Amino acid sequence: MLKTGSQHTETLRDGRQVYINGQLAGDVTTHPAFRETIRSVGRLYDFQSADENRSLMTFDTVESGDRASRIWQMPKTYAELVERRKTLEAWATLHCGFLGRAPDHVASCLAGMMMGAEIFEAYDPHRAAALADYYRYARDNDLYLTYVIINPQADRSKAASQQQDRTLTAGVVDQDQEGLTIRGAKMLATGGILANEVLVTCIQPLTEGDEPYAVSFAIPMNARGLRIMSRKSYEEHATSVFDNPLSTRFDENDAVLYFEDVKVSWDRVFINQDIGMCQRQFHATPAHVLQNYQAQIRLMVKMRFQLGLAHRIAETNGIINFPQVRETLGLLAAQSAMVDALVHAMEVKGQAHGKYFVPDAHTLYSAQVLTQRLYPEVISTLRELAGGGLIMLPSSVDDFADPLLRAMIEKTQQSPATSSEGRVKLFKLAWDAIGSEFASRHTQYEMFYAGANFVTKNHSYRTCDWDSRTRLVDQMLDSYTLDGALHANKAAAA
Repeated sequence: MLKTGSQHTETLRDGRQVYINGQLAGDVTTHPAFRETIRSVGRLYDFQSADENRSLMTFDTVESGDRASRIWQMPKTYAELVERRKTLEAWATLHCGFLGRAPDHVASCLAGMMMGAEIFEAYDPHRAAALADYYRYARDNDLYLTYVIINPQADRSKAASQQQDRTLTAGVVDQDQEGLTIRGAKMLATGGILANEVLVTCIQPLTEGDEPYAVSFAIPMNARGLRIMSRKSYEEHATSVFDNPLSTRFDENDAVLYFEDVKVSWDRVFINQDIGMCQRQFHATPAHVLQNYQAQIRLMVKMRFQLGLAHRIAETNGIINFPQVRETLGLLAAQSAMVDALVHAMEVKGQAHGKYFVPDAHTLYSAQVLTQRLYPEVISTLRELAGGGLIMLPSSVDDFADPLLRAMIEKTQQSPATSSEGRVKLFKLAWDAIGSEFASRHTQYEMFYAGANFVTKNHSYRTCDWDSRTRLVDQMLDSYTLDGALHANKAAAA
């Protein structure tokens, strides 16, 4: 039930239609735009399948007696939720939080849907059975899933059904005894080129007339008629691991998916043209909470990395003992600790959902509201700490090969804490984390992967226990009256 890195790599040699730089990519596992990041994903699977990590990374599936990746676990207790978090934390540590949609993200979404299976049962027992079968299939084959849940932006003042081209957004154009036929586009398939299959649905509000787009289904990334349009590859344009240590290995890629009359069999269809159910699959089940809880665990690790990077920059520049620098580092440490504490608070304040135990929703959405604004602030602070050192670096690792240039590097790249090579290496890493095109994409990702800020704020509003808060206000208001105040004033005057 557990695959190795090489086995996962082999599954990607499936003839998928990936387009980049105006042509078909062919074998993505050997293409310079994707191959190193695919190797990084492989290392996740190798870590998971190692004998010494069996207890940390896997759980007993009970019904089969086999062990599966803990990313598919549906925790029933607080202790199981914590165990699952430690698994996700260990995986995130391998990429320092830079694989935003590693295999544990959509696995968390699907597990969350299954934890609310009764919602699908009430909607349609056949669709519920399809979801349950697919969950077991994905778990037992250790699949890497991505999802596309956002429609193309186009004219955002109009609904999907009101766009100039009604097949712009992927939707149903036909259905028969075999299943649905889908035509149109979806975004944003982050990690799609690295994944085995894709969950296709819609998390955005839909209106009357949008029923053809209110679907939920899963298909392989090599499905007939599915075209994958990659964005620019940062990996492909990175010169070396030394010069671009992150973008060469962790560029998970983003893609637009275009469905050219893709046939989806009924055993892969979970929702068919039902607007209300598209929302309920996320918010009436634990799916939205569990998938974003995973994202906050990943961000927690990423914040730890950025904090460590800030400290190393200060040491390397010889400013670690400046009072103002220690204040800055203290603030960063507090911000990192806040994210850490919020993740743990989600668990401690968690509650039962039927027979399962889920993180506290309001704490989760509060964390998202705060971190959407926090991450770009942290990046700006690191830029200030690093100063011109981020820019005045050798052009590439090849400069070290020339004796004259190496002597100049040793003279100009000095540090009280490390060698000239160590300084260049650190600042190359810092630039890739906070200043490069890869880094800029990550800032955008952290700001918007959960939706615009007004979306997360509304989730925070929706899940807040307003009654208990206003009850405190009412309690205080009820503790005094106008008549009592008047009588007290009269008594004082007498």
